[in-house]
Amino acid sequence: MGYASKDIRNILVAGHAGCGKTTLTEALLYMSGASERMGRVEDGTTASDFDPEEIRRKASLNSSVVPVEYEGIKYNLIDAPGLFDFETGAAEGIMAAESVLICVSGRSGVTVGAEKAYQLALKNNKARMIFVTKADLENADYFKILEQMKIKFGPSVCPCVVPVRLDDGTVAYINLFSQKAFKYEGGKQVQIDLPDIGHRFEGLIQAMSEAIAETDEALMEKFFEGEAFTTEEIVQGMASGVRSGQITPVFCGSAVNAQALDMLLYNMNVLLPGADTASAVGESGGEPVEITADPAAPLCAYVFKTVADPFVGKLSFIKVLSGRLTATSNAVNARTGQPERLGKTLTVCGKKQTDTPEIAAGDIGAVAKLATAKTGDTLCDPARVVALPAPVYPISSYRMAVKVAKKGDEGKVGSALARLIEEDPAIRFVVDPETKQQIISGLGTQHLEVALAKLKNKFGVEITLENPRVPYRESIRKSCKAQGRHKKQTGGHGQFGDVWIQFEPIEGEGIEFAENVFGGSVPKNFFPAVEKGVRQAAEHGVLAGYPMVGMKATLLDGSYHPVDSSEMAFIMAAKLAYKAAIPEAGPVLLEPIGALKAHVPADNTGDIMGEVTKRRGRVLGMNPDDDGLQVVEAEVPVAEMQDFTTFLRQLTQGRGYFTFEFVRYETLPQMLENKVVEQAKALGNFADED
Repeated sequence: MGYASKDIRNILVAGHAGCGKTTLTEALLYMSGASERMGRVEDGTTASDFDPEEIRRKASLNSSVVPVEYEGIKYNLIDAPGLFDFETGAAEGIMAAESVLICVSGRSGVTVGAEKAYQLALKNNKARMIFVTKADLENADYFKILEQMKIKFGPSVCPCVVPVRLDDGTVAYINLFSQKAFKYEGGKQVQIDLPDIGHRFEGLIQAMSEAIAETDEALMEKFFEGEAFTTEEIVQGMASGVRSGQITPVFCGSAVNAQALDMLLYNMNVLLPGADTASAVGESGGEPVEITADPAAPLCAYVFKTVADPFVGKLSFIKVLSGRLTATSNAVNARTGQPERLGKTLTVCGKKQTDTPEIAAGDIGAVAKLATAKTGDTLCDPARVVALPAPVYPISSYRMAVKVAKKGDEGKVGSALARLIEEDPAIRFVVDPETKQQIISGLGTQHLEVALAKLKNKFGVEITLENPRVPYRESIRKSCKAQGRHKKQTGGHGQFGDVWIQFEPIEGEGIEFAENVFGGSVPKNFFPAVEKGVRQAAEHGVLAGYPMVGMKATLLDGSYHPVDSSEMAFIMAAKLAYKAAIPEAGPVLLEPIGALKAHVPADNTGDIMGEVTKRRGRVLGMNPDDDGLQVVEAEVPVAEMQDFTTFLRQLTQGRGYFTFEFVRYETLPQMLENKVVEQAKALGNFADED
């Protein structure tokens, strides 16, 4: 069935892990009659969690689209993972949604995941609605949670449905719009007399009326005159406040026992903005262009998620912003400027795919086997090519080195990871030019564990992870002069090269070469050979075999043989001079230092500063960021940062994040030299020496 954009609601379902998002999505799907029985996360039978890893871990790891069609309205629910290692799902989903349904557990209250979901909605200017799940549990305390929400989210929080425990122990729900109460028997609504909750009831009605009065001048006047609002005025005022972001309505219920879900669905329709109200600002030829959900306008569709399937091929999830998308649409990829050949258009519900003739303006669907399109791309009518901004992903700060488990799989790793990165852009993969190691980065240990499992199950590539090597350097602290004399007599021509070279420390990380030879003791045509010998020798220091930096070599003197001298002989002579001089020139190990910017709540700044000092770092300062966090700036040795991602997450309960970039090399403390030298020997750093 086709839906007009005014009858479509695109909603990101977000919140903390374990708060009941997937169960709620499943319950709404079951309630709509789309599934015959309600799946359970514990059994791995829900529509949203269908990936083998999700079933094994009993948690959402990817965002999934679940359309719920109910009473003429299509709710495209985007179920986002709550685990912080899989925040990419929410970052993708927010690009396709007009509103965010924030789930808060009636048992554990306002947790970090709920705070992050609220901030994500605010930052992206999306309408917000809160649903308190598990409200029927004995230890659920709705009013305590409501207070928490007001403290965390501010005065926009407005209760709309309130639970009350009856004398027989069952839970009833008071709808503050209609001021009626209902209980649920086998998922069916039964109206009951309004329970007495004392002065609290008047307080809730007063708070709601105040919130609604602020949305409209006429309502404000009526409120000050002491007149009660009609149900229609309450609903209209509430809808206006939700759509402008002034009000965050709070509903509650039980997904497992199908309680108060009908009220939630009804209000998601009435209060949340339809897809017809959505607009996006893109760029065309350097000029901003506003795209509205007009079915008659030229095509503009946004790829917000990609799934790489080794059997089916690539599946691109698409939100159509204007026009309509069919398999025969003439579409251009705004990023590449090239036409995009479309595969068949699909409606997706979890893993179930159904062919559909078109995806209409405002709706969400998928297209199979797009050749070049990737997440964040815009597909447009050639007459109006508009590029929309790419999603902003969380920073991948957890780095590990890749080790191939089976010989012969080395070539497969790069292509398999490229496919995986299409699906999960928060994964990064580079070859470190210093250590030659393949480095994979993610959001945490779980993130990379799941990536490894997907590589094995989807692409048949098995890898293990190890800590990345630290690219140390070596340098000298004193000036030293040495002779290098290479003489080799064989049958026929021999080899002869003789040089005196002065080695001295300089600022910076380069190797400089100069000559100060008098009287032609070394002919000019051999100077390049001497320089080449010095540079080759400097690739390996004398302490631990790491590259030498910050050194100047000056050729002072030497001798040659008119027949036996050659370029090779002078290269060897320069290397011998290097080996003789450097041990006497005060060689030292240098370690890389990085600039750390840790974004943490104000309460954690002291702990971070202490930890930086413990890791041999220096705190440089502190300043606030745009998200209300404090940024602690410091310089820390790269060798001390391997487990910092885990430390920061535990310390801040997932609120904090950091960036870390290399800035320079500094002398390694002497007490740590032996350990680094032993590691270098184990790595075979001296193996390449002549």
